[in-house]
Amino acid sequence: MTARPILKWPDKRLRTAAAPVEEITDEICAIWDDMVDTMEAMPGVGLAAPQIGVMLRLAVVDASEERGQAIRMANPEILHASAQPRDHEEASPCLPGISAKITRPRAVTVRFLNEQGETEERDLVHLWSTSVQHQIDHLNGRMYFDNLSGLKRQMLLKKAAKLR
Repeated sequence: MTARPILKWPDKRLRTAAAPVEEITDEICAIWDDMVDTMEAMPGVGLAAPQIGVMLRLAVVDASEERGQAIRMANPEILHASAQPRDHEEASPCLPGISAKITRPRAVTVRFLNEQGETEERDLVHLWSTSVQHQIDHLNGRMYFDNLSGLKRQMLLKKAAKLR
């Protein structure tokens, strides 16, 4: 288990949709372990495999206060999203030093393959919900700033370019 390097924007892999996971293997479990270590080292509340250059639909989320509660997901998909919105200041280690307030559904029901290779559904709210939606964006080749208006996105990316 090891913290892996994070890809930096504008690496093309961050704009590429990740491939589905066919089955949960020891290799997949080892990648998840590294992802949890990487997420904790950031520190952050979630990580998608493409952020570390692994182009598979794998994500980890841990928005717990005490930590150590990571949900390991393969092929996560949102089945239902609440109509009630929630604003949260989002950021990514792929684009350090900047953040933006993003509005997403307050709660989601997500389906995924768990560590045992079983299909699982979970209802997630607040930061857990925000983080899983953020990670699914990464798995689809999207960044959080893609949820901003064109002008706000342009301003954010200009600011990020000055920080590099």
